Amino acid sequence: MISISSNLNLMIKAAEKASKSAIRDFGEVEKLQVSKKGPYDFVTKTDKHVEKILIEELSKSKKNYSFITEETGIINNKDKENFWIIDPIDGTTNFLHGIPHFAICIAFKSEEEIISGLIFDPIKDEMFYAEKNKGAFLNNQRLRVSNKGSIEDCLFSSNHEGVKFSDLNMRYSGCAALDLAYVASGRLDGFFHNKINLWDVAAGTLMVQEAGGIVNDISQYNINNIDIRASSSSINNKMLENLKNF
Repeated sequence: MISISSNLNLMIKAAEKASKSAIRDFGEVEKLQVSKKGPYDFVTKTDKHVEKILIEELSKSKKNYSFITEETGIINNKDKENFWIIDPIDGTTNFLHGIPHFAICIAFKSEEEIISGLIFDPIKDEMFYAEKNKGAFLNNQRLRVSNKGSIEDCLFSSNHEGVKFSDLNMRYSGCAALDLAYVASGRLDGFFHNKINLWDVAAGTLMVQEAGGIVNDISQYNINNIDIRASSSSINNKMLENLKNF
């Protein structure tokens, strides 16, 4: 068993607790698909409820830490050097349509640097996590990015615009956090996306780096308008060359 920090331990427990609510509600979404009103309002409530649980759990032993969250925005507490960054459900549209590909994301940022990151896929029970200088893991197994040298053999992911732009071998999964986790685990070779939010990529950025990959410096961007390029080290230059006009 690897040793993890108290902060990451807290993040894992919070994600596991919040996931129970997400899994239960996901089970209800299928029934709502056929109703006239549809599941949209229900899923918005789920998002807010999961965020509330995460904030409550993370605040139990770290009362003064501040938050950057998708639903509430910035919550400034006494300690403004340490931030929890939360996305209660990344892949909301998938969730809304009953597609089991979404994640709960938490990152811990201290003095402008991401120190810990967690991406939990509760349906597949895959807990991805990383800590600065300690590596990246999936359910206690060490992660490494892929080592393919030929871009033709690689698989990349992006959003709708990225898929339209690029002639690379592309996937569009609808969950940026899991795309980054998949780059870290070698399932994907690269991920790129323009104008994305910090809470979608904070945990995954650290994960890719700790798994031996390369991510551009996202700290130069506004938190709501990040252009991200993440890939294995062996394919990074070729991917960037392909994307130079994106």
